[in-house]
Amino acid sequence: MSGLVSLVGAGPGDPDLLTLRAARRLAEADLLLYDALVAPEALALAPRARRFFVGKRPGHPGIGQDAIHRLMILWARRGRRVVRLKCGDPFVFGRGGEEAQALVEAGVPVEVVPGVSAALAAPALAGIPLTQRGVASAFVVLSGHASEAFGPIVDALPPRSATLVVLMGLATRGALTARLVGRGWDPETPAALVLAASTPRAHAWLGSLRELPHAETPKENAGDAGTVIVGEVVALRTALDVPWQARGDSHAAIG
Repeated sequence: MSGLVSLVGAGPGDPDLLTLRAARRLAEADLLLYDALVAPEALALAPRARRFFVGKRPGHPGIGQDAIHRLMILWARRGRRVVRLKCGDPFVFGRGGEEAQALVEAGVPVEVVPGVSAALAAPALAGIPLTQRGVASAFVVLSGHASEAFGPIVDALPPRSATLVVLMGLATRGALTARLVGRGWDPETPAALVLAASTPRAHAWLGSLRELPHAETPKENAGDAGTVIVGEVVALRTALDVPWQARGDSHAAIG
């Protein structure tokens, strides 16, 4: 008897931003495999599941990807419901494609439950539109974990041709800035850094591309995920001044 594996996106952090289908799959789960930065409140939505942390963090040992595949396949073949819970969206820099491929090759039923990616949520919650008529008609989402990942895309992108959204780019923002300026981007191009979007620790820094490598981040945000946004649309945030809503009825302004 074959069960089902659901590759579920947990969104940017606030469990209120989970989809209804994600909440249902969590409630039905027999096994929950979750990543780092998933909110405890999201885990609580799977009261009957056995839970295993399988996240990968820089500098810390973690379970290998092949072991995650084997665990999902084993439980599904026993007729169990498995939820693989990932931050953001499963198919945006989350190895969801690799996992889906492994499950299909093993003959295990699998579904994808999309989540709200931080690439969209972080700018929106900070009041920054990724596109705006007359300002930006496109945006590009990059992985910032290494220059080898974002370099070829940056090199091929004309200055001011699109808004840049960089995930996992806190440690490499200096290299990103140097690459952009070297390709003709104006050092005074507006830039933003959004940390822990949608959580009570949310923080945003706004400045210029020139200042981005030296942007200071609060100590309480150490270890939090960050999103870098570069483009003229960042300048619109001051005019919009959109607050973000924390869990429940409390409010706080990013900035």
